[in-house]
Amino acid sequence: MKSQKFFKGIRMALETCMGVKKGEDVLIVGDTDNLMIANSFFSVADTLGAEVTLILMKPRKMHGNEPPKAVASAMLGADVIMMPTSISITHTKAREVETKNGARIASMPGINKEMLEGPMMADYSKIHERSRTLVEKISKSSIVLLTTEKGTNLKLNIKGRNGKENSGIFLNPGTGGNLPAGEVYCCPLENEGEGIAIIDISMSAIGIFSEPIQIKFKKGKAICIKGGLEADKLRSILDNADANAFKIAELGIGSNPIAKPMGIALVDEKIMGTVHIGFGNNLDMGGKQESKIHLDGIILNPNLYLDGKLVIKKGEWIV
Repeated sequence: MKSQKFFKGIRMALETCMGVKKGEDVLIVGDTDNLMIANSFFSVADTLGAEVTLILMKPRKMHGNEPPKAVASAMLGADVIMMPTSISITHTKAREVETKNGARIASMPGINKEMLEGPMMADYSKIHERSRTLVEKISKSSIVLLTTEKGTNLKLNIKGRNGKENSGIFLNPGTGGNLPAGEVYCCPLENEGEGIAIIDISMSAIGIFSEPIQIKFKKGKAICIKGGLEADKLRSILDNADANAFKIAELGIGSNPIAKPMGIALVDEKIMGTVHIGFGNNLDMGGKQESKIHLDGIILNPNLYLDGKLVIKKGEWIV
């Protein structure tokens, strides 16, 4: 049942985060597996006086797959694009083109009632204040070391790659990100990641783990994936994508204090103090790696070092 808090979350996304104004062209891009949410966004945007359009597609087969040409064409010229889809089209050329064209875009893959009533209600101004110091430190750093008590020991090179944040306020033309928001991220240098990552919360397209996945990286590529059924599923997804799907694309740090594990990467990667490793495409994030997919694997209670200085200790920010 839809509650007042449910509609408040949608209204916050449209008004507070996107700054939707009367008369603006607002496009809602949904799919048939998340129809109720898409319809609700349409209804609330209509009450704001926007010129709102709703377009539906079949769910994409995998996160990062391009939308149909008709959907990409419909995105042309919109002032604001809201994407409450079941499968992510965040890391796509269609989304990237419209960002460059000046649209304000919120991608919300897998968004549901619990998210709208929970992490969507975070104080995004405080998330921005918390994030900007870490963004600056990342932008000035070269070597990242990521460790956990479960065995993660991964070294990445981020020299020359600026830190960025997704703090949930997208009021200027050409801005956008995920909602619910709360993330600091960068693209490590391609082909240079070395070590082991233990993904122990969840992963895009897989959900919450019954058993952690151990991934060994050499020159930025996953060369060994161990674990239970989730590891088998990950190998299958990567095998059926392309060679770059096996490569590290992103280092992300969650900064939303309200977010809790849900088995959906959109929220799990935003959990305050977690770290996630992205695979596949990162062209839209400032990287140089193209792939058909983008997957994120989330790690709990990490230690994160920037050029030897500890900035996150067992999931607690100390910057």
